[in-house]
Amino acid sequence: MEKLLRGHSISFRNAFSGLWWALTTQPNFRVHILLTIVALILGWYLSISPVEWAIIVFTIVLGLSAEMINTALEAMTDLITTEWRKEAKIAKDVSAGMMLTVAGGAVLVALIIFGPKLLSHFTL
Repeated sequence: MEKLLRGHSISFRNAFSGLWWALTTQPNFRVHILLTIVALILGWYLSISPVEWAIIVFTIVLGLSAEMINTALEAMTDLITTEWRKEAKIAKDVSAGMMLTVAGGAVLVALIIFGPKLLSHFTL
């Protein structure tokens, strides 16, 4: 049992190390963290419903995860080859496209959830 717990402890330490690395080295990840804070403050300020909270939290987790997957794929591609190759470009472009798709979806979620509440809050 102790060996099992130590293995999990190492896994968690490595996972937190990866999160810390993303936060301290990746400007786009920091932008996502900033937008996360904005979304959480807006959700609190506008008193969104529990279902809306669930959607916002899922969207945040999806966005942060996609950014980390994008970063990992780019790093792996650079590890495999440092020369320009069509396949490497495809891997990086598709990974960036994934992030763009998730970001676009996050904007739509924000507009759907926050848009009407902000309009009614700031209109007479």
